Amino acid sequence: MVANIYPLFFVPIYKDYLWGGNRIKRLFNRPLCPATCAESWEISDRQEGMSIISNGMLSGASLHHVIESMPEIILGSATKNRVFPLLLKIIDAGQRLSVQVHPDARTAESLGGEAKTEMWYILDAEPGAKIFAGFKKMTSPDELQLAISTNRVEDLLNAVPVHRGDSLYIPAGTVHAVGEGCLILEVQQNSNTTYRVYDWNRVDKSGKARELHVASAMTTINWEQNAARIIRNSRKPGTPGNHSTTIITSPFFSVSKIDLESVYQEKKEKSKFDILFNPGATVTVEANGSAQRIAAGTTCLIPAAIPEYRLSPVDGIATLIRISLPDSSD
Repeated sequence: MVANIYPLFFVPIYKDYLWGGNRIKRLFNRPLCPATCAESWEISDRQEGMSIISNGMLSGASLHHVIESMPEIILGSATKNRVFPLLLKIIDAGQRLSVQVHPDARTAESLGGEAKTEMWYILDAEPGAKIFAGFKKMTSPDELQLAISTNRVEDLLNAVPVHRGDSLYIPAGTVHAVGEGCLILEVQQNSNTTYRVYDWNRVDKSGKARELHVASAMTTINWEQNAARIIRNSRKPGTPGNHSTTIITSPFFSVSKIDLESVYQEKKEKSKFDILFNPGATVTVEANGSAQRIAAGTTCLIPAAIPEYRLSPVDGIATLIRISLPDSSD
């Protein structure tokens, strides 16, 4: 089977939450995407949204089934559990998301949830778009409770203006919210645990407010944590040649940006997989005798058993976001 393994593509899983927008369908030429769509789960090994392979001889198989059948070929030795360790999403905030927090491993165990640290890469941002990440200053539980009851939560939050190509790291325990006008690529631990702190007094079409989880959030928030830091796009326009730049390395994932002007050869560790996401111009990926195009807004999984692959921009210049497990994973 190793001789036949190839780069895998997946059927997107669309989530229609009340704050969604229309850019996933419009910008990435996805005819099956709902007109209003909040999230596209790009790679997911979860019952509530399972990725299905869309290409090659494994077409129609679920990611979970393929991992169960050949764990080391897909995941490599760096992942011990037979579950994909990450969840990759595109999020389109037509409206701002709720103020929320995710638990770390210790808190998740005590509350019966799943640990979740995440990062965001800004794919598009309307003028004035911002992210809320952390507090402006040291804040106590009593101060936050008072702000919730008086609808002044935004006054406590650290608001960060963002632009296309920026990134933000959101460790577990960080209070955060994606502001309206942001289209982001989210890389996260494989988790769907969210504790809502505040939802801007929003109601759905039936006039019902969404559930809040204030007590759990108060336990989850890291009250000693400083405001999150933005990572600006480091590539200067007109810089020639191919470049690979590390954006974020965390205990859970490593994210880098590959700027392409010509053929780029990548040799990777066979103990780990790579994920490639294309935010723009089309790129060809060649691996193990297979050549396929990665179009704008498309995600590709390079199985661990593929030791090297080649990337070629189709129209002169392109960028890919590469996600893998950090060197310290075991």
